[in-house]
Amino acid sequence: MSTFFDETRAQLTRLGLPGGDSPLIEGSSRTFEDGCQYRIEVPTVNSARAAETLLSESRRRGFTINRITETRGLFRHTAREVAEYVELGREYGAEILMSVGPRASYDTGASAHTPEGMRIGYRLRGQEQIVRAVEDVKRGVDLGVRGFVVYDEGLLWVLNRLRLSGDLPKHLHLKVSAHCGHGNPASAQMLESLGADSFNPVRDLSVPMIAALRQAVSIPLDCHVDNPKASGGFIRTYEAPEFVRVAAPVYLKTGNSALEGHGTCPTPAQLDDILHQVEITTEFLGRHHPAARQSPALDLAKRPAEHPARRLAPVSP
Repeated sequence: MSTFFDETRAQLTRLGLPGGDSPLIEGSSRTFEDGCQYRIEVPTVNSARAAETLLSESRRRGFTINRITETRGLFRHTAREVAEYVELGREYGAEILMSVGPRASYDTGASAHTPEGMRIGYRLRGQEQIVRAVEDVKRGVDLGVRGFVVYDEGLLWVLNRLRLSGDLPKHLHLKVSAHCGHGNPASAQMLESLGADSFNPVRDLSVPMIAALRQAVSIPLDCHVDNPKASGGFIRTYEAPEFVRVAAPVYLKTGNSALEGHGTCPTPAQLDDILHQVEITTEFLGRHHPAARQSPALDLAKRPAEHPARRLAPVSP
């Protein structure tokens, strides 16, 4: 860490933030509630058929996918399709996260589709979109979904308040998407205070930057090992063990380098490429960080019916 700007670094430390980006040489001692350091997540799984292929094939090939994330939008699926996702999660012991459907890129505002307007990301425009987003979550809850990807900080705050008041189940998992564009410890701590249960930072952070995020929050981080071509197309397989070392508990997001972009439905050939990348990632972890443990598939018979609601104040690192 640089020795410059000591006064500001000390002030930030008093706020519960790291003084700067740090390799965190000693590594993270945090784990998931099961005592394990990492889980495997496959994002952009935008059809129930694709989810079934990935979960069944990973089991047949001998490795575990802990989380499947749908990113096209909950309201782009029929009730039958959503129920199929939920049932697959139960069958294979995998977390199923559905993304909230309303977002700027689906809205009537033409600016969201311009180069400048793309900075809006997937955020919500107007209070009616907040209303519709909450309705989207309620529809998912009624169909059995218990995890949601959130693209708007205001919506995150609303959903957490509804959990705390009992208007939504208190064990909903709220994951903040990388599309929100956050990548520093102060933002991470703010998101945790708003109710985030896990946080996906921007995809191109260095290992010291990710280590600094871990120092600021206690919630799991969701880190991309590889990425679609539309988001850079990078493949950081050799850094996956470092992600686990400095960021545990961490979801390793892998497999999307097989895709051209986000919000698409993988073809059969792409699904095979996704599985191939997931298997390589797990192999590298076993070879280069054998002490790290991956969470097994969920044992739904032992899963508690409710988890405590997120606190409004961040947990001190």
